[in-house]
Amino acid sequence: MNIPKNRQQIQQHPGVQRLMAYWHKLKAWLSPCWRKMKPLLVLVLSWMKKIWAFINPKRFFTILDWYIIKKFIGTYIYSILLIISIAIVFDFNENLSKFTQYHAPWRAIVFDYYANFIPYYSNLFSPLFVFIAVIFFTSKLAGNSEIIAMLAAGVSFKRLMRPYMFSCVLIALTTFYLNSFVIPHGTVIRQNFEALYRNSKRNTSAENVQLMVGPGTIAYIQHYDNRYKRGFGFCLDKFEDKKLVSHMTAMEIQYDTISDSKYHWKATNWKIRTLKGLKEHIESGNVKDTVILMEPPDLVYSKGQQETFTSPELLDYISKQTSRGSGNVVQYEVEFHKRIAMSFASFILTAIGVSLSSRKRKGGMGLYLGIGLALSFGYIMLQTVSSTFAINADTPPMLAAWIPNIIFAVIAYFCYRKAPN
Repeated sequence: MNIPKNRQQIQQHPGVQRLMAYWHKLKAWLSPCWRKMKPLLVLVLSWMKKIWAFINPKRFFTILDWYIIKKFIGTYIYSILLIISIAIVFDFNENLSKFTQYHAPWRAIVFDYYANFIPYYSNLFSPLFVFIAVIFFTSKLAGNSEIIAMLAAGVSFKRLMRPYMFSCVLIALTTFYLNSFVIPHGTVIRQNFEALYRNSKRNTSAENVQLMVGPGTIAYIQHYDNRYKRGFGFCLDKFEDKKLVSHMTAMEIQYDTISDSKYHWKATNWKIRTLKGLKEHIESGNVKDTVILMEPPDLVYSKGQQETFTSPELLDYISKQTSRGSGNVVQYEVEFHKRIAMSFASFILTAIGVSLSSRKRKGGMGLYLGIGLALSFGYIMLQTVSSTFAINADTPPMLAAWIPNIIFAVIAYFCYRKAPN
């Protein structure tokens, strides 16, 4: 095999000559296309340049802004790690005897309990961590005369709030996403662990359950056991024009947990009476697969069940229960609105924190850190109390969820107005 040794031999090689011929043909074909497409590409690139210049973060944020954002987010994460670590130590010390008594495996303790304990309580006390972070690092900036230098350089207090609010956007979006889609799944695992290894009592049965499963269709179960997804003493009545047209009874019904679709039940020792005027038709049998528009969560309510639903599942459950005429939806509506309201808490508490701690004072940050903790705990306590208003005092769920934000927004407004002075 002859291997070309110089440039002239390479150019005279048949394979290279064929490639060059193909290249010239392609170039001859692309040349007119390029002449036609060039003005369009130039126009597109110019528009892309204008769009990037408009959305470029550097247009809105300077080095000073990124400095504050890094301080804010860093202190926020640090406060979460510090306080949650202490909480884990106390919780483990309190529950160690129960873990030992019920022989909880270490893998389950770490991955089923504490891996879901951390995001749940981090998100629950997120307003507290935001407030602590703002008070702590803003007081430090004020103590080092950095805020004085910023204001002396012509940065207004309103402009100073921009990086704080941007940080709040990131925290609010993260909080809402975790609350709505991630934490509910972890809460199910954590509650199952607590039921197995902490003897946490859960409601696993229901008596005399009656609910509307469709237009004019009423289901009744004398006793339901949620552990085995089995009900006893079942009957299903269908009405048309306020007249009974069908009456089904079964000694036992079993929910099909392995079915590809929902609402599949298996009835045992069943009987169906169909009424047509004065005539009556009776059918009976041993086992019957049927579709009934109800699920186990519709039959048994356990404490904290609303926390195990994602936001889309909450909306679906509320809509379904409302159409059935059920009154057991208030806590679910409060939970749905509370997840949205909690995301806005970071903006309100940050405005209060910056307004309180942006001045340089002789006493240091101790007083304002104490005020910040008191306000944060007040916010969390007010959230719990306002939820009780909705459940026990017929307060609209949306208003109950937003009461803490409304009250603290008024406080934030007055603090913000007074801060520049």
